[in-house]
Parts: sequence; structure tokens; C-alpha cells
Amino acid sequence: MSQTAMSETYDFLFKFLVIGNAGTGKSCLLHQFIEKKFKDDSNHTIGVEFGSKIINVGGKYVKLQIWDTAGQERFRSVTRSYYRGAAGALLVYDITSRETYNALTNWLTDARMLASQNIVIILCGNKKDLDADREVTFLEASRFAQENELMFLETSALTGENVEEAFVQCARKILNKIESGIQYGDAALRQLRSPRRAQAPNAQECGC
Repeated sequence: MSQTAMSETYDFLFKFLVIGNAGTGKSCLLHQFIEKKFKDDSNHTIGVEFGSKIINVGGKYVKLQIWDTAGQERFRSVTRSYYRGAAGALLVYDITSRETYNALTNWLTDARMLASQNIVIILCGNKKDLDADREVTFLEASRFAQENELMFLETSALTGENVEEAFVQCARKILNKIESGIQYGDAALRQLRSPRRAQAPNAQECGC
């Protein structure tokens, strides 16, 4: 199917979050995923930013509505309102910053409390290209992910390494959960009946 045709049709609609401390590269990850290039002039996000993309997951076309939330504490009361109905999230820390890693538990608590206990979360150790400046080991983060039942990848928004894979893995697990009978709110997910047809998402569907 051509990219144009894909942009008009999809089987599932998932709301995604990108969460974590400021400066971890969340906006750059989103930009790399959507545009396939690095965002050179990235400033701290004010409130939230939005992007969307349709991906093929096991033969099903899934539209991701992705909310990139500001990491600064002063925006937390605003960004928390965007958690409602999210089916998936990228929980991002910077492998060169112990501080961003130490904050993960708070972000994880927010996601599970404000979105859903069934939200699928993948832990992303970003800035893998800066391995020489690493403060958090792969093994340490892997153990944290295992203890908290998270998927885990190290990513690089600069090179694109594992960026698309993070979103695809998360979407694939959501589909698996749906097939096993887990339900997400219609703000998080909507399955379209065949034949596929484009419908402009409204405010209720994106959960804002």
C-alpha cells in the first residue's frame, strides 16, 4: 500500500504519550519517528506537542496519536490532563543523566494512575550515541524495566537507532492485549470496521 493510501486508512487508533524529565530528548524522538530526521533546534516543550503516524503492525494499520509532554515540574498539572485514555507510552530517560533515571518511578506512577493500569509502557534510554558519557548502565535499566514489567530499549534520536522499533513494539503489545480480551477506553483506541475508511479524530477520541 502506498504512503498516500496508508494516510487515509487504518484499522486501529491508539493514543500514545512520550513522558520523562526535560532534556531527555522526547521531542527529538517524536520528530525522528515522524520525520525520519534529527531535530537540531529542539527547545524544551511548552505544555504538549502532538504528532501522528500510521504504522503497519503484523498486517494491521495502526494510527498513533502521540502526545509529547513537557518534562518541567511547572507543567505537570497541565500535562497530567493528557494521560487520560492513553493505550501506550514511551518512558524516556537520558543515559548520560542519573537525575533523569532517578525520576522514572514518579513518571511511571503518574502513567499508571492517570492513564490506565493496562497502559503499555516501553522504557527508552535515549542518547545511546553518547555512550562515552553514560551514567546509567544498560543492565541497571534493564533490571528496573523487568521489576516494573516494562519493555526496554536504548534509543538514539540523533541516529534513529531503535526509535521506530520502540513505537512498533509498544503498538504490537497493545494489539496482543486486545486479542487477549483487555479493553481500553474509546478515548485511547478505536477499531474501524472493514472496509477501512478515514475519519477525522475528534477531541473525545484523542482524550484531550
